[in-house]
Amino acid sequence: MIKAVLFDQDGVIIDTERDGHRVAFNMAFTEHGYDIEWDVELYHKLLQIGGGKERIRYYFENYYEGATPRNIDELIHNLHKTKTEAFLEILNTLPLRPGIKRFMKELNEAGILIGICTTSNEKVANTIANSRLAGIEFSVILAGDMVSKKKPDPEIYNTALKKINITPSECLVVEDSYIGISAAKAAGCHVLATYSDYTKDEDLSQADMIVNCLGDENGEKACFIKSELPLLIEGVITFKDLQLFLSDELKTINK
Repeated sequence: MIKAVLFDQDGVIIDTERDGHRVAFNMAFTEHGYDIEWDVELYHKLLQIGGGKERIRYYFENYYEGATPRNIDELIHNLHKTKTEAFLEILNTLPLRPGIKRFMKELNEAGILIGICTTSNEKVANTIANSRLAGIEFSVILAGDMVSKKKPDPEIYNTALKKINITPSECLVVEDSYIGISAAKAAGCHVLATYSDYTKDEDLSQADMIVNCLGDENGEKACFIKSELPLLIEGVITFKDLQLFLSDELKTINK
């Protein structure tokens, strides 16, 4: 029985990568005097690196055509700080993914614990939870700067499970990327994948179920890519639907 649902943030709660984080990184480069622009294609490649600071370092080590900057650690820190400030300004212009707040409200009403586990930083995670998801009760919020290893390492999910005293078999994780799904599966959790524009072509096959989104009655509808199931409301995935899917009875039927 599922007792907790843990959500990745970027690409799951808000589709932040292309028009949010990428734009903010470019603003930070400009502010610090670097003629660098991460276009959509390059940023897609850089997303294979978990964590913003790690992404900046990887870029300077593998793509930057100039000399490696002195005091690279200090530069990365300053760039990322500026980028975070820029992103927080952009954040309120980005829409929530279809069905995400509805689904979280259902979980709260059902007494299911909710958490956020993101490679983004703590300030951004708390801002999203407190402003964009106001009214939702969270039992745990963990960010990339609160753990020693980033996804695909399972540390962030293992830590969350300990904090809320839940076993992996009692937890469903909602992720959108290969590295996120790998982290959740390594922790032993069930996984629902809701892919984003950047991750729709990644190998998400480890997930128990893959959909385009959770679906809204009056908006974008949920479409199944893997493990289709009957829905109580057409085009809308509810927690009751997922409980049924993950039950031993339905798993036996599907064999």
